[in-house]
Amino acid sequence: MAQWVSVWRAAQLVGVPRGALQQRIRAGELAPNDEGRVSTDALLRLYPQAQLEESGLLERVAHLKDEAFGRRVRERLLPSQEVLAQRLFAQTQELSDLRRHLERYHALVMELRELIHAGARETGGDRWLALRQAADRGLARVLATEPVDVLDVMDDMLKVMSAQVTIKPSGHEFTVEGHDTLLQAGLRAGLKLNYGCGNGSCGMCKVRVISGRVARIQHCDYPLSEAERAQGYALLCANTAASSELVIETLEASGPQDIAPQQITATVRAVTALAPDTRLLHLQTPRTNRLRFLAGQSVTLGLAGSAATGGDDVHATYPIASCPCDDRNLHFYVARDADDAFAQQVFAGGVRPGQAVTLWGPLGDFVLAEGTRPLVFAACDTGFAPIKSLIEHALALDAAPSFTLFWLATRADGHFMANQCRAWSEALDPFEVTLLGHADPAEGAREMARAMRADLFEVDCDFYLAGPEAFVRELDAQLAAAGVPAGQRYAEVV
Repeated sequence: MAQWVSVWRAAQLVGVPRGALQQRIRAGELAPNDEGRVSTDALLRLYPQAQLEESGLLERVAHLKDEAFGRRVRERLLPSQEVLAQRLFAQTQELSDLRRHLERYHALVMELRELIHAGARETGGDRWLALRQAADRGLARVLATEPVDVLDVMDDMLKVMSAQVTIKPSGHEFTVEGHDTLLQAGLRAGLKLNYGCGNGSCGMCKVRVISGRVARIQHCDYPLSEAERAQGYALLCANTAASSELVIETLEASGPQDIAPQQITATVRAVTALAPDTRLLHLQTPRTNRLRFLAGQSVTLGLAGSAATGGDDVHATYPIASCPCDDRNLHFYVARDADDAFAQQVFAGGVRPGQAVTLWGPLGDFVLAEGTRPLVFAACDTGFAPIKSLIEHALALDAAPSFTLFWLATRADGHFMANQCRAWSEALDPFEVTLLGHADPAEGAREMARAMRADLFEVDCDFYLAGPEAFVRELDAQLAAAGVPAGQRYAEVV
């Protein structure tokens, strides 16, 4: 018997991006019910190749020949024993209720069947005989052994291994796996959840549980009042989903205007050479004071004055190159620049592991717009930093049907993360990468536009551009001339 599952769960079951299913719904190939759920029968008709073995679900928990690797997989993918027991108990309770109802329905049908047979024996009328035959045929169909729907089996397994969370009033959904808290899982899914410290002290991530159950897995100091407990409030950062389905109520950030300015003293974790003229600066925020930001935004970094800087403080603004899902570990790409005092300190060894760096932010509105259109990203040199953040965020959201990345280098080491781009392209079917080179950013932008024109200008896409002003201005003009609406062009000068 077919089940009705959410579009998010359906995408997990058949192993396609959620955006691909949404496109099929818009095209009329997949019809959801009034609750926005789709039938597993309809999924199997669209994706007949879907098999349990191919889903990767079994491989994630079985065939663990190496014990250490198996332990790591179990820790990452499976919840704690307590949470797993609660989900299994809920599943067992649901099955018991279903069996009890089926037994009662079966007894009722058998009783009606006997009454029909008795009526047929007493009167012998054609209507009684037809009713008796219909009852016998119906029972035969119910009791017959039918092939098991593979998607139903996978869905039941997913309900134990992971939990599906729905947020009201937005309707956004995400999956909780392993030992993740609700906050960690939501951020990993690319959602703009409200939170502060992330460790149970401030209470900013307080939500109301509408249905389902949560289990506390992290220590928290924030005291919920008795009234809040009675109304079902819990902290996202301290709890996980104890039931396979959970509905919570909370407000989410709609854009940069909903993210409060922050000042945080972070610590240099590492300075790594990516190329002769490019360094990766890795900062780590305190556990009790993480940076809340949106993918694509920037921050201002500050170094305290020293002898090397003539006693003056040094400041510079850089886009964040990492995903908001890891709000403690912040990455920045610093290029060698004689006019950038902060960059000079980085290349001269004046920024070392363990050193304190003050950051202010987040800044900017170069963020991902909501939607399910194909996404095209265009970067020039270190403009790849905010583009990388947006790509990781978009992959977490799993809403876009395809991704295309163009990266222009105006210097010899301009493609300093080319291996990462190739990894995306090889691992993801709907991800294409084109690496270009030209000494002049404006001419390189025109060359990039010609490459895009070959197969993208006729497609309804959203375009995100980041790099030097000459590159951004020229490429944006080329897109506008090609008819790309202003509402589908987003640009950031880096």
